[in-house]
Amino acid sequence: MACLQGKTAIITGSSSGIGQGIAKRFGREGASVVIDYVSHPEGAEATKKEIEAAGGKVVTVQADITTRENREKLIAEAWKAFGFVDILVNNAGTEKRSDFWEMKEEDYDRVMDVNLKSAVFLTQAFVQRLRDAKRQGRIINISSVHEDTAFPGFIAYCCSKGGLRMFMRNLAVELGPLGITVNNIAPGAIATPINKGLLENKEELDALLANVPLHRMGTPEDVAGMAVFLASEDAGYVTGSTFVVDGGLMRSYHEQ
Repeated sequence: MACLQGKTAIITGSSSGIGQGIAKRFGREGASVVIDYVSHPEGAEATKKEIEAAGGKVVTVQADITTRENREKLIAEAWKAFGFVDILVNNAGTEKRSDFWEMKEEDYDRVMDVNLKSAVFLTQAFVQRLRDAKRQGRIINISSVHEDTAFPGFIAYCCSKGGLRMFMRNLAVELGPLGITVNNIAPGAIATPINKGLLENKEELDALLANVPLHRMGTPEDVAGMAVFLASEDAGYVTGSTFVVDGGLMRSYHEQ
């Protein structure tokens, strides 16, 4: 039996990359899936068709969750479509490379809004619904190895992921009495569109892979497997932790 049968999940930023991989896997595991996207409707539709072809239930919602209006829209449409949601995957993310002394305030604000603030307040809206309905649930944040490991040139990104780590730890304590678990997945180097520049630069890619004990980039499917575990009943007593999916990168990482 599929391990997420009878569950419903919202996955933000799930028209491509890690979010798309999680959406597809959740659908195969029996969950009803809400695909959130902003600017890639073709990716959302392709994911929807694949889940439906496997017999799953899925809807797509275009919602830029950096705004309150769109967060409320996403939650409302998810509940309208399926009657309830008990899994939230905060996956939407962005990054902006810059030396610290040249970093623009608007770039910092954008990264923090997408990676941290939107996750905080979408989670708040999700929890309010669960609390009112007296339902238990799962919250899974897609963080990064850089919630803990320095990444020169990406100050805003690291700050957002470090904030997501403490958000998860605090929330696990606060929501535990409600039967709601909260955990982070910290991917390392994953082959997704956000890493397009790296994947096309052989010198940089080879230098990175030299730091990965498994000697390969990760895939969205590698992350999706961990997400399925954390969303399942097998993880019912697991909360307040970060689960690293990085091929061993954190244990051997150093800047060239």
